Amino acid sequence: MTLPAPSRDCTVRAGDDSPPVTLDAAQMANAATITAIGVRRKMPERGVVVALATALQESKLENLPGGDRDSLGLFQQRPSQGWGTPEQIRDPRYSAGRFYAGLKKVRGWQDMRVTDAAQAVQRSAFPEAYQKWADEASVLAAALLGRATGAVACTVPGEPLMRGALAATSLTKILNLDWGTVETVPAAAGFAVAAGDKTAGWRYAHWLVSHATDHGVKTVRFAGMEWSADGGRWSTVDGAGADLVRAEVFADA
Repeated sequence: MTLPAPSRDCTVRAGDDSPPVTLDAAQMANAATITAIGVRRKMPERGVVVALATALQESKLENLPGGDRDSLGLFQQRPSQGWGTPEQIRDPRYSAGRFYAGLKKVRGWQDMRVTDAAQAVQRSAFPEAYQKWADEASVLAAALLGRATGAVACTVPGEPLMRGALAATSLTKILNLDWGTVETVPAAAGFAVAAGDKTAGWRYAHWLVSHATDHGVKTVRFAGMEWSADGGRWSTVDGAGADLVRAEVFADA
């Protein structure tokens, strides 16, 4: 299923057997945040799939300012039903956290179909609607959780929104907001993130590419591969080790 979006800035692949998923830059950044919050809450991959399928159905992964009645945000949560204040719900990290907290309360959700688990939290008027996003959500989860290599590829159209020190500082800030305290070290024209292991490294690498458009990321290097905003693809390179994920931002104009 192709998502209705004005542009297709990002392509996500999780293997030869799965069709790619295409998203715009804002959708990709929101998917990366939902996944990061799931990891922080120690959710298994199945939980991340359910969350992503739910957000795909409810908002098409867009942080909506409104919806049916007083519904808001990625998961179309309603202040009148106790999900939080409008300001809280419009925060993707808060809304994802509230969704995962609700999912954890559902007995046996791990063994349910995606749509049944989602419906147990959302209580939608269309309980079967989430299932049609299960395949796309599975591709996104596999890539953003680091199980796939070089799986998130985004183009950066036009001039980057941020450059230089502002881009590096802002990117580091939201990295820590999504992932918690992350060990970073200064690097030429950007910074590097300690990988820990290859799976964690690809999580960070794909997260950085997901935020390339809104935070001026020029290149990401990890484990013998480099993504470049110039072309928006991953390629093999020398000197890209597996101990650090290196992010370079666009220099000040």
